[in-house]
Formats: sequence, structure tokens, C-alpha cells
Amino acid sequence: MKTIISTPHAPAAIGTYSQAVKVDQTVYLSGQIGLDPNSMQLVDGIEAQIHQVFRNLSAVCEASGGSLADIVKLNIFLTDLGNFAKVNEIMSQYFQQPYPARAAVGVASLPRDALVEADGVMVSQ
Repeated sequence: MKTIISTPHAPAAIGTYSQAVKVDQTVYLSGQIGLDPNSMQLVDGIEAQIHQVFRNLSAVCEASGGSLADIVKLNIFLTDLGNFAKVNEIMSQYFQQPYPARAAVGVASLPRDALVEADGVMVSQ
């Protein structure tokens, strides 16, 4: 049985997907870009976008009954891998050890010309 997760504290889906889907104790988090959930506009600059991505993921985790600490796998997509160190620096403000498993991938482009996107898998208690 699956449960669709939705919260107004993260951007509404801009396509044919749900913010997250929960199956048993596993929550599959859709990709989040740096959209402000109130204005649905992309925030300016890579640092602001990274922060917004983690705030958006956090809001969906909370709506799923968990937190960022419950993420077991995180995927990060960057249009410029030169921003990898910034992701690590900012991510350390949102996650504590033990960190989730993670992949960071360079991509040609992202929706709305975002500079970063992240999705993940969370296991709820």
C-alpha cells in the first residue's frame, strides 16, 4: 500500500509527480530544486539554492513523519561539479554523522535552469 505525501511547506509539483510516496516504512522523496514554496520562484545563486533544496527536502521529510536524519540515500545533481565543495559545506549544516549514502552527479541542465537538485530515500520509524 502506498501513501502520497504532500505539504504546502515545500514547492508544489511542477510536473506529473508527487512530492513523496511512502510504501511501508520507506519514503521515496522526489527531486527538489531551489524553489521558494511560497512564490514558486527559483532563489538566486548556488548557495541559496542549495539551502533551499535542503529546506524543501526537510519539509517533505517532516510531512512524511520523519526528518533529514532519516534519509538513508541522497542523490545530488549539479550543473557545475565545481560547486561540489559548496554542497558538502552546506550539507554539513543540515546533516550530522552518520551521513546518508550519497551520489553527486554532473548534469547538463535541470528544470527551471536550477543549479542543483536533490532527491532521496527516507526510512521512517
